Amino acid sequence: MTFEEARAQFPVFERLAYLNAGTNGPLTRASAEAMIEQTREDLEGGRSGSAWIERILELREEIRAGLAAVIGVAPLQVALTESTSRGCSTVLSGLGLGPEDEVVMTDQEHFGLTAAVHATGVRVILAEGTEDAILAAVTPRTRLIATSHVLWTTGRRLDLLRVREDAGVPVLVDGAQSAGAIAVSAGEFDFYTVSAQKWLCGPEPSGALYVRDPERVRVTTPSYLSQTSYEPTGAFVAKDGAPRFDAGWLSTPMLLGLRAALEAHPEWRYTRAAEQAARCRELLAEHVDVVTPPGHSTLVSFHPAGDPAELVAALEERGVIVRELPGRNLVRVSCGWWTSDDDLRRLVAGVTAA
Repeated sequence: MTFEEARAQFPVFERLAYLNAGTNGPLTRASAEAMIEQTREDLEGGRSGSAWIERILELREEIRAGLAAVIGVAPLQVALTESTSRGCSTVLSGLGLGPEDEVVMTDQEHFGLTAAVHATGVRVILAEGTEDAILAAVTPRTRLIATSHVLWTTGRRLDLLRVREDAGVPVLVDGAQSAGAIAVSAGEFDFYTVSAQKWLCGPEPSGALYVRDPERVRVTTPSYLSQTSYEPTGAFVAKDGAPRFDAGWLSTPMLLGLRAALEAHPEWRYTRAAEQAARCRELLAEHVDVVTPPGHSTLVSFHPAGDPAELVAALEERGVIVRELPGRNLVRVSCGWWTSDDDLRRLVAGVTAA
């Protein structure tokens, strides 16, 4: 598949320089059509019957395998969720942590992770967003390190394998800005979350959770799909592996849209995405203060000369879609494998014109 053929799957690029996959990736025409068709079938034929149920259960396992392949793990180690936030909450509530335990996080984490950590009542230790700072914050009371693989603010990619090996404690990885954007080997970690509506271009809500050892984590928010059998009292036998943590019933149109999205990504996706991010950084650095280190991720964040919200609004008027990060004086650009040189030229022209 050529770049032109691959990019043509996304109608949004016919009009916009869409550079915000860090929030939601562009939708392919095939994803939208699959969702529309299934919705029409459900409208006209209803949503019941053994054949209907069996088809959805088979589809779930197909999606599970597809997401497992993206992060390089076995399907039995993957739960289907709606988001990285749900994955983080599932792990943190299931570990049984309390006020005597410490969790180390960086000060650059998304609320989807920080809120889940705070809700456990643990002692939170905040560190700067570097490997050395994280390791320095670990104490004998530390039970978990919870951090992003790629920081959603600065785009810095952390060497979490080094952190895991040197700290010697479990690591929960927020993979919202990494899975689908850069090559990932999640099996190196204890827990890894996936936000499929971002870099994988799936419909929302969609996501996944990798769990290396499911037996270590209690099922604290069971769904009907968590069990193989249950009693009237509520006691149940959990499914084998990570599927016991499945968030519950996910809509059939969403699953079909996600399947189509997973089929759209070319083999060269990571190489080209990195190249375009590097080019974006190079072009912007001539005009603004870029904070993303070279070669770290597909995000490029910068301090604008003026107000970030005003710049984002001005760029939108020019058909260029980026994101302001409130309270941080940052504008963030997301460069995917689908990003063209013309997208970047339109971005830079808008930044310099503001």
